[in-house]
Amino acid sequence: VQMSSVLPESTLLSRDGAALPEFSQEELSAFSQNGFVISRQLAPAEICGRMLAVTRDHVSRQVGPVEFEADVDYPGSPDSVDSPGGRTVRRLKQAHARDVIFTDWVSCRPLLQRLKQLLGSSVVMPLTHHNCVMTKQPRFSSDTGWHRDMRYWSFDKPELISVWLALGEEHPENGGLFVIPGSHRIDFGPNQLDERLFFRADAPENQELLESRQAVTLSAGDVLFFHAKTLHAASRNRTSDTKYSAVFTFRPAANQPLAGTRSSACELLLPRD
Repeated sequence: VQMSSVLPESTLLSRDGAALPEFSQEELSAFSQNGFVISRQLAPAEICGRMLAVTRDHVSRQVGPVEFEADVDYPGSPDSVDSPGGRTVRRLKQAHARDVIFTDWVSCRPLLQRLKQLLGSSVVMPLTHHNCVMTKQPRFSSDTGWHRDMRYWSFDKPELISVWLALGEEHPENGGLFVIPGSHRIDFGPNQLDERLFFRADAPENQELLESRQAVTLSAGDVLFFHAKTLHAASRNRTSDTKYSAVFTFRPAANQPLAGTRSSACELLLPRD
């Protein structure tokens, strides 16, 4: 499916161009209606720079745990880790444990304040979902089909938010995200999803929704907040530069993981203040 349309600017800035300390009412309304919102330049340059340095070092040395492109079996990915490009890193897992800079980011006040506006005063970060740096490399990256982050998660309710921090430029040509506004408020029938719970791009009943897709264009420091039920997808990187994004997920403390599932394995309670 060809992806098009550019996400409109939605974030309000202060007069000096910096992000406001919290979401405006307009932004909160946009998140409620669309299932996502962008805060431009929310992460300071020094945080992004340090994250990028750690990421490049760990990718070059393949510091585990990592996910290779060959592991996901998506369109464009190598057939196996022994194939050409098979050890291309797709994701650095357990980012929070890699360097204190990731702790600094998830506990910084501008981010926490926005999360509390969306989730309530007590916010928890699951360490088994996302908690990673996504990389999309030029030669052997793959296409990620339309999906919801909730497809393999197990909680009382689908009330979680993913926070996607761009560490550089993101746009359709280098594998930037696409989202479908309002998809978090829709219940899908079984024929609309495939056996891996991807939203089917070939199903006639899905075409109208797919036509409403919008591209997410980000610069370093920009942050996309999106609901765990918001449909999103991304193509492979068709440029000569690697794209990096730090991604974490959050839930309200009252939305408990189901006992005995992967979702209940490990979590971090974030500061209240």
